[in-house]
Amino acid sequence: MAAFLSCLLVALPLHCAGQTNLRSPEDIQIYVVNTNFTLSWNYTGNDTNVTFSAEYRWFEDTETNGTEWKGLPGCQNVTCTECDFSSAITEYYDMHHVRIRAERREEVSPWSSTFEMFPYFLAQIGPPGIALQSMNGVIKIKVSPPEENQVQKMWLTPLDFKYKLVLWENSSNSEFRSQSIFPTDIIDDLAPDTTYCLKVQATLPLELREGLFSPIRCIKTTRKVNDLLCATNLRILALNLEFHLHWTNQYKQHVSYNVQYLIGYLKKLHDDYSVKWLNVHGCENITDTQCNFSSIITATSGSYYLRVQAINEYNRSCLSNEVKVDPLITNEIGPPGVKLDISNALLHIQISPPGGSESEVMRDYYDLSYQVLYWKNSSNNEEEIKVKEIKQTIGSISDLTPSTLYCVKVQAFSETYNKSGHFSKEECIKTPGATFVIALIAVFLVAVPLVFALYQAYSKIKYVFFPSCQPPLNIEGFGGQLFSSPYLLTAEEPIENCSIIETIITEEVNQTVFKDYKHSKQSSRDSGNYSNDDNTSGNKVSEEMLEKETV
Repeated sequence: MAAFLSCLLVALPLHCAGQTNLRSPEDIQIYVVNTNFTLSWNYTGNDTNVTFSAEYRWFEDTETNGTEWKGLPGCQNVTCTECDFSSAITEYYDMHHVRIRAERREEVSPWSSTFEMFPYFLAQIGPPGIALQSMNGVIKIKVSPPEENQVQKMWLTPLDFKYKLVLWENSSNSEFRSQSIFPTDIIDDLAPDTTYCLKVQATLPLELREGLFSPIRCIKTTRKVNDLLCATNLRILALNLEFHLHWTNQYKQHVSYNVQYLIGYLKKLHDDYSVKWLNVHGCENITDTQCNFSSIITATSGSYYLRVQAINEYNRSCLSNEVKVDPLITNEIGPPGVKLDISNALLHIQISPPGGSESEVMRDYYDLSYQVLYWKNSSNNEEEIKVKEIKQTIGSISDLTPSTLYCVKVQAFSETYNKSGHFSKEECIKTPGATFVIALIAVFLVAVPLVFALYQAYSKIKYVFFPSCQPPLNIEGFGGQLFSSPYLLTAEEPIENCSIIETIITEEVNQTVFKDYKHSKQSSRDSGNYSNDDNTSGNKVSEEMLEKETV
């Protein structure tokens, strides 16, 4: 009985092995290139005749439970460990779940762990297409974006692509040369009759994505024809946003030039821009080897390309190489204007922005700051040059030495573009001496009391001769006289002449005289204050006094 139970227990697992003996697939991986999806996995079981089937579901947003599990098209009953399910995925920005299991007839393994993916973030940029042409010592390349001919696209803005070229000579000891290129571009500076190999990679710099390289292509260069008619050595001189193009003429006979330009963004397009070059106004059919093309710089944020078309007397033409212009990078900052002044023991510096006071573009786009260099201009060559940085166009320097010649020069610079301008001319000014300062102080100390004294005198004179308070009209003509001043006697008013006659007779007589004198003095005062008619009485008193003294 015990033996029977033991056999039964051993047989039961073998009987249930129809659903549990198969292992689950492991190491689930999904590779996405453009809109191509590949599912791969590992299977460690030793079973034969095993197939694999996958299921998926997707979520419109992370808050929902997602759709029901469905069979993954392209990944049903496959015998290898990978499958292509590109046709099943059409929503590239939604989350998807994928799982897979092993199957053999009626037996199935447990489902593998669930693989979660957002297709767009998992996707890799595919290789671009390239077409090559060898001509006149250069290689012309045309790049087509990934997914160019596909209906379903992972990358919806092909203009965002940047392209990286890797080039090398087809030899054993070649060096790799890497550079950025436009969709249609020219690869120059190549050795003649040499085979070069290259590959191109598409990138999305803003997303930090680098794609797969294109298949390697090789091509042989030709020899370049040195046409003396072509303008050479193109160079740009730009100062304070005034742009000039210069070039060298190799042709010994009559030749005229047309300067042409192309707006930079046209090169980023995948269209043919060769018919979109325009002539620079004022630089058509000229014989000079220079051209002012400032008129075409209508936007400082973009770039421009220039070339020179040379035409001889037989109407044969030749195009020069192109030169690129980034206005705010190519341009040089000129010297600012500087004016100096000294006051209050300070050296004041007034700066005019480069290009003059009307050059608002220089100030606004470069966000200019100024570096001020100043020093004492003396015979001592070891005088230290001091530096002061200011943001405004007005600055001042303190701690000056009296009777000293100071020299200043200023340089504008832009931190935004890491660009420094030309220095201004040296401007010098001499500080006043100490004796002059002392004299100014002395003059000040003398002038202040003098002005105060003059002011007081002026106030008194004004008060006497021009009183602010006038007598009433009913008093002004009293007695037939005008009262113009309370302190001045009128011309008609008589003046008493009094004298003291000293006599020594007796004490009694002296007392009498003193009394009569006081009386006479009081009478005279009363006479002056009231009326001239009292003069007669006053005179009588004086006569009586004289008679008493005689007696």
